[in-house]
Amino acid sequence: MSETPEQFDHPPMGRPGSQIRVAYLVTRYPAISHTFILREVVGLRQRGVLVDVASVNSPDRPVAGLSKAEAAEAATTHYIKNVAVVSVLAEQLLFALRHPFKYVGGMAYAWWLAGTSPSRILRYTFYFAEAVLLGKWMERKRQQHLHVHFATSGASVGLITSRIFETDLSMTVHGPEEFDDVTWHRLTEKVRQCRFVSCIGYFARTQLMKISDPADWDKLEIAPLGVNLDDFAPAVAVAENRVVEIVCVARLAPVKGHRILIQAIERLTAAGVPVHARLIGDGPERGALEALVKSRRLEASVKLEGPMNPDRIREALAKADIFALPSFDEGIPVSLMEAMAMEIPCISTYVGGIPELIRNGIDGYLISPSDPESLAQIISELASDPALRSRIGLAGRNRVREKYNLPANIDRLAAIFGKYLSSEERI
Repeated sequence: MSETPEQFDHPPMGRPGSQIRVAYLVTRYPAISHTFILREVVGLRQRGVLVDVASVNSPDRPVAGLSKAEAAEAATTHYIKNVAVVSVLAEQLLFALRHPFKYVGGMAYAWWLAGTSPSRILRYTFYFAEAVLLGKWMERKRQQHLHVHFATSGASVGLITSRIFETDLSMTVHGPEEFDDVTWHRLTEKVRQCRFVSCIGYFARTQLMKISDPADWDKLEIAPLGVNLDDFAPAVAVAENRVVEIVCVARLAPVKGHRILIQAIERLTAAGVPVHARLIGDGPERGALEALVKSRRLEASVKLEGPMNPDRIREALAKADIFALPSFDEGIPVSLMEAMAMEIPCISTYVGGIPELIRNGIDGYLISPSDPESLAQIISELASDPALRSRIGLAGRNRVREKYNLPANIDRLAAIFGKYLSSEERI
């Protein structure tokens, strides 16, 4: 879809000369698949926003495997589950004794959110316990506004926290996971209780409009993600007449469509097209995908690289000729933005918010999901035409510069915070 410049205009920053304070809650931080959150936090701090970060879970890798920026964030992040059970029970008991009505009311609210399912009641009881710990941390940090990325379990913890401690709540909604089960995620209730909701694109906002009261639509703000073009410089051109390198950076899960890419590679190798695919990432499908590659005798053409930290991903992208992400469902993947910023022609699918990022035949290519023939055809065309790869790659970088440039979009997010946060949430 095409956006007018007015649609991305910045909201007013709010009272001049005051510093915005906000606490971030992330389910796991830092994490390879959520590097964009780290960039956002760092960018907001550079703009004078006082951001404190809490994470439900520890980083997804040992400290030795973290990049320098990730290690710096991990050192200052509050980890909710890194507390001894005895300390957790003591915190719960102390809060219950000091604030019995808030404690009982918060528990009742958590169970109301859970409904009648015993398993959900148990899950929301844990969310309640985490909410108490989070709220106490926010009090120590003098934070009155909580912002959560993804409207899933972390936002459920944030929702309960806002009820117990009477703090303000906002969230960033990405899709598609949040929309798979809106009842389980209590999405309508979360939208109702949030001061504002940051939607990474129009697809996300449309899905929220479907399940929310029209009275809440005005607080559904468009705040695109993005990448810093300086961090993702164009790849250096390599010699022609060689095997064309295809890269896919994505969690190894069925929704990402890796099997479609493998089927396309099988067609291309059978036709004698010299291509090699690198699948970067990890996930529940890894074993099954490795077995598929072996059964199709594609070990020389497809390699599963496993997870990589951001620096190694950039190195892999620098050697890529084509980026393919044949997903069945998506929000607006940052991995596509990164590849486009490096002038790598991208192929993806007509699903979710991807058509907001890639305009077919202009700055990338889109195919119908589950269509290995079309994917193979476009890869073949790009593989045989370096000039076409160069033209599409350059257009992709320009698209990112125009709509998904991280500094400009963090300016916009900071302005949204300034628009909604009250004077009590400023220094």
